[in-house]
Formats: sequence, C-alpha cells, structure tokens
Amino acid sequence: MELKLQVLQILEENRGNTVNGAKLASELYVTRSAVWKAMKALQKDGYHITAVTNKGYCLLSKNDIISAESIRPYLKGAASHFELDVRQKVTSTNTLAKELAAKGAKEGTVLIAMEQTEGRGRMGRTFYSPLSSGIYFSIILRPKLNLEDSLLITTASAVAVAEAIETIAGIKAGIKWVNDIFVGDKKVCGILTEASLNFESGSLEYAIVGIGINIETKDFPEDISQVAGSLFSEKPQNSPITSVLVAEVLNNLSKCMDTLTDKKYLEEYRKRSFLINKDILVLRGKDTYYAKAIDIDEKARLVVAYEDGTIEALNSGEVSVRDNTKPKL
Repeated sequence: MELKLQVLQILEENRGNTVNGAKLASELYVTRSAVWKAMKALQKDGYHITAVTNKGYCLLSKNDIISAESIRPYLKGAASHFELDVRQKVTSTNTLAKELAAKGAKEGTVLIAMEQTEGRGRMGRTFYSPLSSGIYFSIILRPKLNLEDSLLITTASAVAVAEAIETIAGIKAGIKWVNDIFVGDKKVCGILTEASLNFESGSLEYAIVGIGINIETKDFPEDISQVAGSLFSEKPQNSPITSVLVAEVLNNLSKCMDTLTDKKYLEEYRKRSFLINKDILVLRGKDTYYAKAIDIDEKARLVVAYEDGTIEALNSGEVSVRDNTKPKL
C-alpha cells in the first residue's frame, strides 16, 4: 500500500482527533517529511486536514470522500473481511463485478463507484448514476442456493438497505416488491441481482447484488423525475454519511447472508412492504393485469389475486400500485 493510503487509513481510524506527526512517521517507518508530503497530497485530493504545530494532523469530520479507508472503520463482524475496491467512475459496477466473479474473485469482493456511465436496472432499464450525489456498489456472493431460492438474495438485500437507511439517516424506508426502496412516495434505491448457474449441480455459481442509493441526487431525467428521489436535499455537513451508509448496508447484508435459508428477515420484509392489500397492476410485456397483492410467501414471492379469483405467486416481473396511487409509509 502506498504511503498516502497508509496515512489516510490512520487518519480515518482517528477521524476528528489529532494524530501526532512524529508518532505517525515512527509507526510507518518513514520520515516526518514523507508524512508531510502525504498530507499535502491528500489535501490536494480534497481532504480537509488541519495541521497544528507540536500537536499533529486531524482529518475533519466533514470529509465525505469515499474510499476503502473511509469505509473500513465502520465495518463490523463478518463484514470486516469484505474486500473493497473503490473507483471514481465505471461503466457499471454489476458488469465489472460479473467479470471479476467469472475470473474467480472471492465472495465478499465489493466494487464501489462514485459514478456510473452505464448504470443498469431491472428489465433492461438504465440507472441514473451521476458523480458524487449517490453511491453505487456491487457485492460478489457465492451462496449455496439453487435457482429457485435466488429471489431470497434480493429480498434480504432490500431489508439490509432499508434498515441501514433508517439507522444512519434516521428516515423510515419501505420496500416495493421486489427490489425498490422508497422513502415516502419516492424511490431512493434500486437493487439488481444477477446470478450464474452451475448447470451440472443446479446451484448458483455466484450472485452479484448491485445497489444504487440516491443520497443527494437532483435533476433526475424527465422520465423518472416523478418517482425518483433522494435521502437528503443536502448531505449532512459533519458526517462521512456516504462511507457510513455503505458500511451499514454491508454489515446488515453480511448478517442476512448467514440466515438466508432460515428466512428470518422475511418478516421484516413483509412489514416494510407497502404493496400488501393494495390494488396493483401486474405487467407482463405489453399485457397488463388487474390484481390485489395479498402476501409475500416463504419463497419471497408476491402472492396476488386476479379479478377472476385466480391466485398466483410471482417469482419475478413488474408491478405498480393501481390508479396512480403513490405508496405512503
């Protein structure tokens, strides 16, 4: 690891507190001049670092530049073993994560970007991913599941994100089956799960969970401006909110993955679902069917009743609340 990143890691671990320059140099086996040059390089990158003679250096709390070093101090338990790869701009974190997984990247590899030029959503849609106003990341998982149970990964991820938003941002978050996170009547997060199947065993070879969260995104494209929203109009000034939020999602997700087949999180998923007992539209290609959402079953499928009385459990597909009624929490 280059010296600048070593210095950043120590500053992040002591965020808001002064780190003595002499001790820092001794710990890293470098000169104080080398430490000073590393500090200058970090300041040039945009980090707010104060330097006080005879006291040392302090990374101010208001920094919200995301890096592996800024996330790691907030990871807990099994999540602390995740391998973080942070990049400023990518085409799509899911696309790149799939390439890494196919080459044998280990479970727990997390690809994080501040901007996507070809962000992807479900049903072939694009995901609006402008620079620095949101966070976009994909996690490589290698769960011991068959294809039939793969929907559990998406629902567990939705719970992980909703709980993280509530814990870190203090905002109540709901879930629109199967993969959208809403705050009030606005979608603030989308989740795209993609998997590779081992045809010989019938089990998943790997799964990629892609998560895009709008933190302070503005000026949405016209086609999504009525439904898309952000957690904040402006980021909190005295908190590394982006890094803390990503870490909390990963903390929650690591716990969910351990209990996927136990399905302990499904009750929380049901509580946060605002579709249950709502009149909805089930969309299949160009066809639209009127139905009522009844329940989320034990396989995380949406159980619906059609107008003719037929009951169906949906594994996938697109649904919307009927009569243009927007979901309220």
